[in-house]
Amino acid sequence: MIGHRPPAVALALLLAPAVAAAHGLEGTHGGGASAAPPRKPLALIAPAAAAAHIRIDERGGFRFIEADGIADHPTGRFPNRGNPNRISAQRYAFRMPLRPAKAAQATPVGHQLFGVALNGVPFDAATAEYWNDDRRAGWNFEALSGAVDLGLDASNAHVQPNGAYHYHGVPIGLMERMPQRAAQPVLLGYAADGFPIYGPLGWRDPRDARSGLVELRPSWRLKAGTRPSGPGIGPGGRHDGTYVQDYEHVPGSGDLDACNGRDSVTPEHPQGTYHYVATAAFPFLPRCWTGTPDSSFFLKGPGGHRGPGGPGGRPPPPGGRGGPPPFGPPPRQ
Repeated sequence: MIGHRPPAVALALLLAPAVAAAHGLEGTHGGGASAAPPRKPLALIAPAAAAAHIRIDERGGFRFIEADGIADHPTGRFPNRGNPNRISAQRYAFRMPLRPAKAAQATPVGHQLFGVALNGVPFDAATAEYWNDDRRAGWNFEALSGAVDLGLDASNAHVQPNGAYHYHGVPIGLMERMPQRAAQPVLLGYAADGFPIYGPLGWRDPRDARSGLVELRPSWRLKAGTRPSGPGIGPGGRHDGTYVQDYEHVPGSGDLDACNGRDSVTPEHPQGTYHYVATAAFPFLPRCWTGTPDSSFFLKGPGGHRGPGGPGGRPPPPGGRGGPPPFGPPPRQ
C-alpha cells in the first residue's frame, strides 16, 4: 500500500507552519507528531494538469459542474498492492441548487457520491467491503480505519474499477494548493444538496469571523461494549472503529451535527450559511445530507454493490435520472 498517514496526523502536518510549504510527500503508517527526520518522498504521480477539465456554470437557479475527475495535485501510485485500478478520465455532469434549503429530515448518503471537490474529484465515503462479504449483516468496513488495505494515498483517496479517483476523507493534496488554509476556513467543494463543504478548520464562534480558527469536532464517538457475534449477525469484538457501525452520534458532544455540518459565517458567506465539514476524525466525510440531494450524484448501473477496489455498479434510486455514467464492473455472480 502506498504510504498513508492516519488522517489526524496528515492534517497536523498539513496545517503546521513548519511544513506549510511542503508539497507532494506521502507518509507512512503509524508514527506520532513528535520531531522526526525529514520525510522521504515516496513514489508519486504528478497530475495531468494539461489534460484536466472542469467547468462550473451557474444558471437557472442551479450550479452545474462538468469534470473529468483528474486531480490537480500529485496522487499515489495506482495500481498498487491494495488497489488494482489505474486512474483514468471520467465524464461527470453534476447539478446542485444555488440556494439550498434544509429538508424536514436528513437523507442518508449510503453508497452514493456525497459531493464534488472544486477540482472535479468526487467525495465518496463508503466502501465496498463488508465483514464476511455479508451485506445483509450490515458491518461495513470504514475506509480510513486501516483494517482493510484499500490502497489509499496521502490525500485519503484511491481509484474505482472504472478509473475514477475519489476522496474518502480530507483531500490533503487539494488543501496543500490553498495558501489560505491556515488563516481562514477553506472551501473544498459542494455537496449534492448544494451546501458548501469546508476543510477541518472553522471559526471558534460560528457567528464571528474574528474569533480565531479551531479544528472543528464531530459529534460522533465509538460505542461502548462489544459487537454482536455469530454467523450472519456480527464479527464480535469491541467497537474499535473498524466498521462504520462501531460509531454512534451523540448530539452536542462536538461542534458539528449528525451530518458533520453547522451554521456559520465563512469567507464566501459573510452573512452565514449551513455548511459541511471534512474532518480528521469519524465520520471524516458526512454520511447524510441536510438538504435534498440532486439525483446527478446517484451512481447507477447493474447490481447493487461495489466491486474490488472501489464502488461497482449500483441501481439507480427510485425516480432517479441523469447523473454520471455507471461506475465499476458488473456484480460478481
